[in-house]
Amino acid sequence: MLRFLKKLIKDDSGQTMAEYALILAAIAIVVLGVIFLLGDEISAVFNKITGEMGEVVEE
Repeated sequence: MLRFLKKLIKDDSGQTMAEYALILAAIAIVVLGVIFLLGDEISAVFNKITGEMGEVVEE
């Protein structure tokens, strides 16, 4: 039993998954921040593209 507990304490296989989860969360926060800050500009670009596509279809 003591050997099992020592092995369990030394086991760090779940540590990598936790690190990846933290990195993924940080990336998601950065992406959401960029979208929040540039949302109006991104929307304007898509509206311009949509408008130009509508003009091509009408011709």
